Amino acid sequence: MINFYLFWLLFYVLFLCMMARKWSSQKTGNVQNLNGDQVSLIIPFRNESHNAEELFRQLAKVTEDVSEILLINDQSEDDSRDIFLRQAEKNERIKIWDSPGIGKKAAVEFGVAKAKGLIILVSDADCFLSETWIKKMLEPFSDAKVQLVAGPVLSKVERIGFFDCFQQIEWASILLMTQFFFRIHRPLMCSAANLAYRKKAFVSLGGYSGNADIASGDDEFLLKKIVKKYGAAACHYQIDRSALVLTRPQEDFFALINQRMRWAGKWRQKSSILHWITPVVFALFQAIWISSMCLPFFGGIYILLFLGVWGVKVGGESLVLGKVLRSLGKKLPISDFIKTSFFHPFYVISTVSGVFFWKFVWKGRSD
Repeated sequence: MINFYLFWLLFYVLFLCMMARKWSSQKTGNVQNLNGDQVSLIIPFRNESHNAEELFRQLAKVTEDVSEILLINDQSEDDSRDIFLRQAEKNERIKIWDSPGIGKKAAVEFGVAKAKGLIILVSDADCFLSETWIKKMLEPFSDAKVQLVAGPVLSKVERIGFFDCFQQIEWASILLMTQFFFRIHRPLMCSAANLAYRKKAFVSLGGYSGNADIASGDDEFLLKKIVKKYGAAACHYQIDRSALVLTRPQEDFFALINQRMRWAGKWRQKSSILHWITPVVFALFQAIWISSMCLPFFGGIYILLFLGVWGVKVGGESLVLGKVLRSLGKKLPISDFIKTSFFHPFYVISTVSGVFFWKFVWKGRSD
């Protein structure tokens, strides 16, 4: 048992070091022959009346950098559409359209069909944008072979307490893994809250045909299609702080689990062996951490082993994930990393179990 956990610690340290070494931005050239007149920003929305005021404040930051902003109504059941229409009257570049289909994918496809731009930028209605966001996301497209650019997303820390900080640390781990797979030329995932692609590539691939009936995955399914047709070199991950998009944190644990179940559920639909192996491996990782919590009950040297195991885990994660957060202008106290290290294994196991045994609900729709 002692040898197993010592070997596990060595493996985990090497794993963290390998991931951390890949966390560095890749240089891109300045945008050439590409400006806002060639860019359409698409934001699908459903039941977002509570976010309307903030959304238009955020759009005001980037309006001058795009030719148009298309807000696509995905069958909203509140007064989102009416509020957005009134707000849009103040800005001629903002257009409101009703999606004829059902679901976020249908809304995005409809938006792309209406868009005039050569480059499509996509985000969500609950996101916080920066003045530098669009320009930074456009930079990689100066390379003609680049078809898709993914950018970093972090949740905001809106309330004093551990739960918001936990979500931000978890996002940092997602970004770290995303960057790692992009850097080894095996792009695995990205976020539709911060995504750009050439309209021509989207149309040539048939949009979301083949997976339009799956509730989630408007980001990753498109990523895999582009990789398959154009190669991994056609996809770029723009981790620069200037390209960061912030999103609202979930309000409670059950809302967070529900969201992550929706994300994880799409992995069951993918044929790639890597997509099946990755979540299984990470679930096994968490099971090992949970099993180590039994060590103190054996007494003696096992208590020291327990302290060593968790000391390495907390220390390694705070260093590596702290590096990710600092590079994006965020900093959290060590106490939040300690709490997250102990809480995260149970959270992952709950999410994986939920994918197989529970149904998720998203804005009135279930799987």
